[in-house]
Amino acid sequence: MEEKPQITFDDFARLELRVATVLEAEAHPQADRLLKLQIDLGGEKRQICAGIRTYYQDPQSLVGRQIVVVANLVPRTIRGEISNGMLLAASVMDGEQVNDVVLLAPDKPVPAGSRVG
Repeated sequence: MEEKPQITFDDFARLELRVATVLEAEAHPQADRLLKLQIDLGGEKRQICAGIRTYYQDPQSLVGRQIVVVANLVPRTIRGEISNGMLLAASVMDGEQVNDVVLLAPDKPVPAGSRVG
């Protein structure tokens, strides 16, 4: 696996990592690998698109779960849908092949919008 260059603490501090609760989840209408999630970031509802459809084939199983997201990414349009954030997930590798993707989440419930650091 290719390693990324080291960053400074200031680089890391620029990331706004927060806990979100998944409110709704569905297959992206224009992409086979994407799910479209509506999330609660502590009173702020957002939509994110994530390339996890292969690993979470029942989108409804995500509803109510808490995930960790990068909340301060510039929004972008992905296949016609706005994505306003990015969820964090671990890729389980077998050599160069991804075997599974696991969403990062707090080990017990916390209020939506809680900061991660």
